[in-house]
Amino acid sequence: MIKELSCHDEKVERIVADFPILARPTSRGKRLVYLDSAATSQKPRCVIDALVQYYEQYNANIHRGVYEIAARATDEYEHARVKVARFVGADPSEIVWVRNTTEAINLIAYSWGARHLRDGDAILLTELEHHSDLVPWQL
Repeated sequence: MIKELSCHDEKVERIVADFPILARPTSRGKRLVYLDSAATSQKPRCVIDALVQYYEQYNANIHRGVYEIAARATDEYEHARVKVARFVGADPSEIVWVRNTTEAINLIAYSWGARHLRDGDAILLTELEHHSDLVPWQL
């Protein structure tokens, strides 16, 4: 059964409370609702705290240095890969980090798509798709 969620649903409120930016009202005094997640996603408090910790304690290039903070940055980076893999039921070697939606869809289209799609195959998309999900499939 599908249950309609209201803005006052306790579970929704707990999730919203994790995102500090959603506590600020709009210039009209309304509750902020952010729907442009393909462009950038709002960060929960734990992500903000982790970023602050990174920049304050081990801001360095990963996989490029043998000094202490570079090694720590690399360890944390790879540990995140393991955690994400565990969360989605994948092997860590199957987790690929990308910068944004555009890069992710291009990677899929030009690697998986180039290998598996043939003339006459179709990719089904809706009119609601982000622009970055339309262009690679047209080329």
